Amino acid sequence: MPLFESLLADLAEVRAVRHFGRVTEMQAATVKVKGLSLRARLGDRVLIGESIGGEILAMNQDGAEILPEGEMEGMAIGDSVEHLGRNTIAPDTSWIGRVIDPYGVPLDGRPLARGPKARALRSPPPPPAKRKRLGGRISTGLDAFNTMLPLVRGQRVGLFAGSGVGKTMLLGELARGIEADVVVLALVGERGRELRDFTEGVLGPEGLARSVVISATSDQSPLARRRAAQTAMAVAEHFRDLGQHVLLLCDSVTRFAEAHREIALAAGEAPSLRGFPPSTAHQIMSLAERAGPGEDDQGDITAVFTVLVAGSDMDEPVADILRGVLDGHIILDRAIAERGRFPAIDLMRSVSRSLPAAATPSENAQIAEARRLIGAWERAEMMVQAGLYAQGSDPLTDRAIKLFPKLDSFLGGSGAKTAAESFARLKKALDG
Repeated sequence: MPLFESLLADLAEVRAVRHFGRVTEMQAATVKVKGLSLRARLGDRVLIGESIGGEILAMNQDGAEILPEGEMEGMAIGDSVEHLGRNTIAPDTSWIGRVIDPYGVPLDGRPLARGPKARALRSPPPPPAKRKRLGGRISTGLDAFNTMLPLVRGQRVGLFAGSGVGKTMLLGELARGIEADVVVLALVGERGRELRDFTEGVLGPEGLARSVVISATSDQSPLARRRAAQTAMAVAEHFRDLGQHVLLLCDSVTRFAEAHREIALAAGEAPSLRGFPPSTAHQIMSLAERAGPGEDDQGDITAVFTVLVAGSDMDEPVADILRGVLDGHIILDRAIAERGRFPAIDLMRSVSRSLPAAATPSENAQIAEARRLIGAWERAEMMVQAGLYAQGSDPLTDRAIKLFPKLDSFLGGSGAKTAAESFARLKKALDG
């Protein structure tokens, strides 16, 4: 029974013997401890004093170096440090509809059952030779994603955007509209006041009812912020292993990378990529690779990773690393948002690598025609606005000028229940 399984899991965590060390030195960001070297392992969690958690960053025969999860103010030489064990999380199906922190502690004021099996935060992805291929096209409720930028089951896409261009609203629409059994949402480094705004306003009761939300706010330690994304992935893997289709939304990988940078620099790793240490690339790629199709007897994780790009710089390190390992990238443009079209997708700079396999030949023809017309409009837009284009100079440009308002409106459309309905709207826009 689920209740007894949860109780047994809690009892299994009770330790008959507890191991302690002592604080011997405190530096700017880390604490040195003696007494745990023969018991602890790299990456283990500890408890400093009565309330400050921490993680072991480095070890030698003389002791361990720990990065605290809280403020070091008030800490003293000789304070006790308890070894808590490996960094794990124990997800449970009862977590659906709940809001938790990266350590599995509920944030909504209600008790939370522990799952019967603890999972490592850093698990290997399914064996490459045993993973399924990408699945069929899934409906999203948004015309642009149902047609021009389709998502298929098990696909991993990046959502690249600056601040204030509608990224959060788009995530909420995807969480409500995409066909999935469970939605796992990681809010990494968000402002604290936005949690209720997102869960109650953007996600809404309908979206929350099938979601697990993992939140680490911007004021929390880099360990908590990095762990939020890792916990979300472990929860998604739990449901994937049950044979379910999971939609994973991670907002954002940029803050995940920034948290890892703080941890790596505290551990002594040298900065290189615009201040990011070399291990950043491995951390991002390892996280992304865990999403995607499972093995034959498993479900799939369809993932959307958001990236904050300052000044639309797609060549900054995090964007560049992530773009190379995903199955598509969606770019939101501030200029499009400022003229009032949402989602503010820059179609010509976005791509879904599920095409052309995800669409029929006739649908691919419609997509190609729409892209050709939008591209023609973008090339001629400045000339048209300046009054330098003479009608009749180019038939393609003439048609693009005529149809662009309808195509632009189509890209902002929503509410379609099926891809067929969205393609019917696209055909209507192309027919003028």
